[in-house]
Amino acid sequence: MALLTEELGELSRAVRAYEIGRDHPHEQTQSESEQKDHICEELADFLDNLLILADKYGYRPDELIKDSEDKLRQRFSDK
Repeated sequence: MALLTEELGELSRAVRAYEIGRDHPHEQTQSESEQKDHICEELADFLDNLLILADKYGYRPDELIKDSEDKLRQRFSDK
């Protein structure tokens, strides 16, 4: 969980930098393309750690996606 939380923090920082920028004088400004590449990298790191955690507890990605879809369908059906 610690690694997943760490990766979520890095993803959050990358998204924040893209959406509203960062005001840190020691950081070099990145182009939009570089910022999007960084978001992709952090998403991949987060996904890797999420899949490792799921595997540790015996969950398959397809099961997780199906359960999530079922929950959302139930939540938003005919309300």
